[in-house]
Amino acid sequence: MPSFDVVSDFDSHEARNGVDQANREVTTRFDFKGTGSKFELDDEVISLTTQSDFQLKQMMDILHQKLSKRGINIGCLDEQEPEFSGSEARQRVIMRRGIDIDRARKLVKQIKAAKLKVQAAIQGDKLRVSGKKRDDLQAVIAMLKETDIGLPLQYENFRD
Repeated sequence: MPSFDVVSDFDSHEARNGVDQANREVTTRFDFKGTGSKFELDDEVISLTTQSDFQLKQMMDILHQKLSKRGINIGCLDEQEPEFSGSEARQRVIMRRGIDIDRARKLVKQIKAAKLKVQAAIQGDKLRVSGKKRDDLQAVIAMLKETDIGLPLQYENFRD
């Protein structure tokens, strides 16, 4: 029976490369000289540290630009509220991986509401869609591409 998986993932190696490129740009830019601005990547959390709110916004733009050039969808970034303490501004950006249960349930409801002859099952942090006809599965992929759930979706492991 044909099936495919719906996942939300990113390449962690490319994320590390993007953060390194952003760090390099911040250290060489004139407007960041002497501010101690830096990006730090720890597992799936990127920490931005600088002196002011304006510089924090500029750093966020640099990060978005570098990550998107490396093929990472900006939709997987969860930007936390900036924290200000004295002469330092910090912000954490969490890189989300996987589809959480609530969003997976919404996707299953959408698939069932489409009245296609397919079954959708939640398997951990991914969604498995299976059906008898390949055309039905391709229709599900087209439908999911049009919906916006707040996460970038990838369709992989398509089997006949």
